[in-house]
Amino acid sequence: MEFSQLQSTTAICPSLFNATTAQDGILSRIRLPAGLITATQCEALLKVVNQFGNGEIQITNRANLQIRTHQALSEEVLLDLQDYGLASSNPSIDGLRNIMASPTAGIDMQAKINTIPLVKQWNLYLVNHPELAILSSKFSVCFDGGEMVNVSDRPNDIVFSALEFSGEIYFSLYLSFGDRGESPSPVGVLIAPHQVMEVLAAFADIYRDYTDLAEEKLNQNYSRLRPIRLREILKDWGMPRFLSTATERLGYSLQSIPPEILAREGDAQQCDRYRHLGINPQKQRGLAYIGVVVPLGRLTATQLQGLALLTTKYGGGALRLTPWQNILLTDIADGDIERVTQGLAHLGLSISVNHPYAAIAACSGYKGCKAAFTDTQADAKKVAAHLESCIKLDYPINIHFSGCDKSCAQHHSSDIALVGIPSENGETHPEMYRVYVGDDGNHFGKELYAEYAAKDLPILIEQLLRNYQSQRCSSTQTFKEFVK
Repeated sequence: MEFSQLQSTTAICPSLFNATTAQDGILSRIRLPAGLITATQCEALLKVVNQFGNGEIQITNRANLQIRTHQALSEEVLLDLQDYGLASSNPSIDGLRNIMASPTAGIDMQAKINTIPLVKQWNLYLVNHPELAILSSKFSVCFDGGEMVNVSDRPNDIVFSALEFSGEIYFSLYLSFGDRGESPSPVGVLIAPHQVMEVLAAFADIYRDYTDLAEEKLNQNYSRLRPIRLREILKDWGMPRFLSTATERLGYSLQSIPPEILAREGDAQQCDRYRHLGINPQKQRGLAYIGVVVPLGRLTATQLQGLALLTTKYGGGALRLTPWQNILLTDIADGDIERVTQGLAHLGLSISVNHPYAAIAACSGYKGCKAAFTDTQADAKKVAAHLESCIKLDYPINIHFSGCDKSCAQHHSSDIALVGIPSENGETHPEMYRVYVGDDGNHFGKELYAEYAAKDLPILIEQLLRNYQSQRCSSTQTFKEFVK
């Protein structure tokens, strides 16, 4: 198959075969199912970054990797990346959203089932069915095995969430039919693990047929249309019709689950938002995983190389990327933990859950996105550097920088949200933000300031955090509870 890396200024989801241009270079996104990348794959990627890139690699909030290069990658380079499994063998489906799973799948002490095999099976199915390339690049599937590091609330079209029912492990089916960024909702259906691929295939075929029909009715080239989202079908048909159509294709009925059982299972599952950081025991006796803080999800080539060497020498030979834009080193023997943490410190990386960067998220800003009004990456770095120099956090504070109200970097609510706004004269400078705190029913929280200068944010954030630490009711009171 002949292909070349395209450069597009309108691509919704960039990939290796459909790169996008921005102020800071040509952006290529590397799709890594479940966020897994081996040390060998890291070496192959580093060659590309060092030769064509800016010496930096970025983790996204879907556990992809992004690189920025000064020129389009050649066909030879893309073929090499395919050989290493860093690019799909089928370029037409490489732009589909990454398949998500908990970064602790298979090693989490609370997990009910290892979902990594399902991720690999679904990825292989996509590769072998190029007709699905017509689907929206935002089509997304997530597998949650009941891990403490939970990802079932991530914005996805389809989620399979493990639960125990009548002594057996099943998946509760979640579908997204709400507004943009909303978490998917349970539909009261149980699916056995051996049925998952059949059900997914039926859903994808229904989605494809609906898209084909829409294109035919409009009688124009589909590539010129805004791709139809799966949630639009659900809103058009309604859930009963969609599920009924799926059962007709499957040839068997899907098992229902009493709502009270589903609710009880959901309440029983313990989640820890920050268990993806620091030293944590694995389900495998004598082994641990270490969650590494990656500032704004950005690593230097030297740091990635160092992480690859550490996992080769002391771990399982692979890294796990998280949707919180961090990295896990897994399968570390208890006796090697100190050596690994020293190695991480030598790379300039922290594992502390209370590090200022541990819970700061930022979109690419106007240097990487035309919709943004502010340089979120630079502004976030200034805030983090200031906090590191003047205050010691005893609890993670989630600070979200968004260049506009699309909230691309983080869909869930944060403790403090800073949303870029245009200046009155239509220019992006001086940069201004709208400031939100806590949770007030609004996606971003309670509005504190309608506009606030970017240059003054470090002092403002420091004051907010000092007020919180000095005036909260107890050390266990969260920032959101304090704001209320």
